[in-house]
Amino acid sequence: MSSKSEKDPSFNIVIVGQNGRLMYEALLFAASLRASDPDFKGKLFIAEPQPGPKWNNDPRMRDVDLHAAFDRLDATILPFESRHFGQDYPYGNKIEALFALPKGEPFVFFDSDTLITGPLSQVPFDFSRPCASLKVEGTWPQIELYGPGYGEIWKSLYDKFGLDFDSTLDLTQPDEYWRRYLYFNAGFFFYRCPHEFGQTFLDYALAIRDDPPRAAALQVYDPWLDQVALPLVIHALGGERRTLPENTLDGAISCHYRTFPLLFARESDHVVSVLRDVAAPNWIKKVLKNYDPIKRLVYQSKGNRIRDMFDRNALPRREQMIRNRIKKAGLWMR
Repeated sequence: MSSKSEKDPSFNIVIVGQNGRLMYEALLFAASLRASDPDFKGKLFIAEPQPGPKWNNDPRMRDVDLHAAFDRLDATILPFESRHFGQDYPYGNKIEALFALPKGEPFVFFDSDTLITGPLSQVPFDFSRPCASLKVEGTWPQIELYGPGYGEIWKSLYDKFGLDFDSTLDLTQPDEYWRRYLYFNAGFFFYRCPHEFGQTFLDYALAIRDDPPRAAALQVYDPWLDQVALPLVIHALGGERRTLPENTLDGAISCHYRTFPLLFARESDHVVSVLRDVAAPNWIKKVLKNYDPIKRLVYQSKGNRIRDMFDRNALPRREQMIRNRIKKAGLWMR
């Protein structure tokens, strides 16, 4: 299958970039990768959806200075077609972009709202045993009174695709507690072939969206569809709950910050330092200053006000509580 030598340790990275917020996040990702891992030997692809019937507006990135910055950072724009998702479900970009990557070459997908904060090339990926981000809250399914529970809902999905359900359970967690069941954030995932992973991901996502099993028929799939399908894909392709050492991705090596106010509220001093350092060069600044959250929180230093509002060692238990406090201070922006 692979066109790479078995001795070649390099892999491709793909993130999604399109007009608006994601293109600024993609630039920061690329800059942080080059700053934090100058020895990375693989290719960095910025997957860009193309205009078509699935988009109301042209989603392409048209900023000349942005393209010049991507060139300087050796990031390749990778056009892809939106055949199934697009405007109505932009999270589907991470599925459809995979088919534009080189077939048979190992890849790591990251959400664009991620910073690389350490040497990614030193992470010991086993590309035959995928996993995904465990930086996740129990957002799905939503259990209704007198309705099916977590176990019945998840088992119905595994049964739909002929997958073994029991082997995915974390038996150290209580029955009917969400952490007992395989559930990921789609902030990163990886595999030996993007087309094989992408086809499984697409098949499962469309089947769940269009014909969910009875026990899961009343559940809401927007925006959770990718995160519902992902554990099934990981399991079907021989992956597990965790196949990476702890404190690598979502740890010392990468930070999925989600929004810049949340980054300043809860992430480490090192993450904030990486953000400020990679945003500082003038050729990057002249692009990023057009994005209000970066302009205000980084360049006008209002992120310091958010940072002073929270003790990183004693954060509120729920993310919504963090958001509410930032909003009350008039500093929430995205």
